[in-house]
Amino acid sequence: MSDGIPTHQPPKPLPYGRQWVDEDDIAAVVEVLKGDWITQGPAVTAFEDAVKAATGAKQAVAVSSGTAALHLAYLAAGLGPGDEIITTPITFAATANAARLCGAEVKFVDINPDTLCLDPNALKRAINKQTKIIAPVDFAGLPCAMNEINAIAKQHGLTVVADAAHSLGATYCGKPVGTLADMTCMSFHPVKSITTGEGGLVTTDNVAFAERMRLLRSHGIRPGKDGYTQGTAAMDNEGGAKNKSSDAAAGWYGEQIDLGLNYRITDLQCALGNSQLKKLGMFVTRRQQIAGRYRDAFRDHPLIDLQHLPESSSSAWHLFVIKLHLEKMRKTRRAVYDELRSQGLGVQVHYIPVHLHPYYRERYQHRRGDLPHAESYYDRCLSLPLFPAMTEDDGDRVIKTVLSVLRD
Repeated sequence: MSDGIPTHQPPKPLPYGRQWVDEDDIAAVVEVLKGDWITQGPAVTAFEDAVKAATGAKQAVAVSSGTAALHLAYLAAGLGPGDEIITTPITFAATANAARLCGAEVKFVDINPDTLCLDPNALKRAINKQTKIIAPVDFAGLPCAMNEINAIAKQHGLTVVADAAHSLGATYCGKPVGTLADMTCMSFHPVKSITTGEGGLVTTDNVAFAERMRLLRSHGIRPGKDGYTQGTAAMDNEGGAKNKSSDAAAGWYGEQIDLGLNYRITDLQCALGNSQLKKLGMFVTRRQQIAGRYRDAFRDHPLIDLQHLPESSSSAWHLFVIKLHLEKMRKTRRAVYDELRSQGLGVQVHYIPVHLHPYYRERYQHRRGDLPHAESYYDRCLSLPLFPAMTEDDGDRVIKTVLSVLRD
């Protein structure tokens, strides 16, 4: 109140997603800061081991981002010029961009309009001699139809690299995400199931894939004593004579055997990730509870469609998307978006179909109408706030505000 006149206080903004960081997370990072290693140290291995235990995967390679995870997984599978990946356009651009960074081409196929994930039937029709990788995306936290996708891949001798940036903590046919594909790529951005600030990881049961990713994440340089191509140099061959005092390589010696990248993740990030991973079950359960309330509130609404959830799967609920029946409405999607944002709900649109971004439109001559299910979804979708730290009052506020805006 100012000069006796009430002032309007806008509602507190409620973002579509947000991290949950507790004192134990902070303590874990501080412990690393006080130690000897803040990067390339034991916390990285500890985090990889924890993810293996949580998912059942035999190998885990932690990296600097989800995009780095995709790039390394594609490289480990041998993707390069003349090859092609098949993926969905309803994803973040990184799924496709990482393939282009390998020099490969990208073919987009349509989604299942109910699950919003890659349609296996569209996948079958798209495979050709250039196809090397299938990259399904677990949209909004829902695992794709992996039994069908893996069967198609096996029939054609293809590698499946799952983009599971949304789905850590989800299950498919009773199996956790992380073991459903040849390689599974994760993201730990602050809005994801757990966070390391930025960061990513690839799980696999294939030792050769894992070893290649570990090499490439650190410039392609191999440290250690085994397998050097320049064995004499490794022993410090000064003046052409082998150092007779030891058969071990010199302590400084490491060879670059391939052209790699700096995709390393720090011990600081992995300490946070390891602490967060202990709360993964709680985080996912809370997301499921909020999503359940939303589904109860909206499932019979005449202006809203919801993502279909197959009985075989549980979703990690990275996103909660609604699809508006615009043909029945006086308002446009933009008007609904603007009204919800003005009332403090940080709704978002996930995603502009990647094939309609200017780069991909121009490269592959894509036009509206190429992938009708993906485009129809995009035209009428909104993502509502959903993150574990939301209160019951926050959930009530989202439901009441959405219903009010659609009623007006």
